[in-house]
Amino acid sequence: MSLVVIGTVAFDAIETPFGKTDKIVGGAATYASIAASYFYNKTKIVAVIGDDFHQEDIETFKSKNIDVEGLQIKKGEKSFFWSGKYHNDMNSRDTLVTELNVLADFDPIIPETYQDCEYLMLGNLTPQVQKTVIERLKKRPKLIVLDTMNFWMDIALTDLLETIKLVDVLTINDSEARQLSGEYSLVKAAQKILTMGPKYLIIKKGEHGALLFHGNQIFSAPALPLADVFDPTGAGDTFAGGFIGYLAQVGTINFNNMKNAIIFGSALASFCVEKFGIERIKNLTQEEISNRVQQFVNLSHFEIKG
Repeated sequence: MSLVVIGTVAFDAIETPFGKTDKIVGGAATYASIAASYFYNKTKIVAVIGDDFHQEDIETFKSKNIDVEGLQIKKGEKSFFWSGKYHNDMNSRDTLVTELNVLADFDPIIPETYQDCEYLMLGNLTPQVQKTVIERLKKRPKLIVLDTMNFWMDIALTDLLETIKLVDVLTINDSEARQLSGEYSLVKAAQKILTMGPKYLIIKKGEHGALLFHGNQIFSAPALPLADVFDPTGAGDTFAGGFIGYLAQVGTINFNNMKNAIIFGSALASFCVEKFGIERIKNLTQEEISNRVQQFVNLSHFEIKG
């Protein structure tokens, strides 16, 4: 059974207080699939690129054993491009350029070999495209995780609510949780969002970690204090890919495994921010990942002795 990741494969140009890049490989599906591949060796990708994408960049996916049959290449067209500049706090940023290019009319084609999809990661795309992917799978996956953002809440809320009904796990950040629910308290926000369809809700809080909600259960995962944060781009997608990749590896969906998955996803995301783009996460070792996970465990482990 496979893990299918759908999202953007794109070019980014990024400026932070620590430097800037020319066009580099980015996109939600890029980060998520690479992260997932460290835990699950049957990861497949659905995305669209132009013929300006280099073969060596496609080889990066293949080197991680990621199936690229679902990667559409549009001849004579350009790949999606985003450029942004981060402020000194590294949490806020200004979008300088957004060029949809091939993404403007993206029609997700699901190869027949992808119909064994048991785990589905719906990266940040239009809610209608995300819904189309679910509908084009002949059998409902065991687990569907959806990532979205405030932009779709602003312009496509009705479509988004329809799509959210169909998923098991929703991942959004704290401001998006407040916008979607109309509640300031994240606990109240989570309670309201869980009535919209998903069984689990993950609220990402950037440098302050993440919260997992399921029924009346809550888990708070820490963020790892890092000395150097060069580029936050893709950290959320890396988190989501590590999260679903770990769950695909263990094969059982329950609250305890979800908690562990959040820690593994957070560990992958903590690597992502240490360099620009995918430079840091594309060549990790299992030892590095294990050591980083242990740092998370040590960070929040304590004993109370009476």
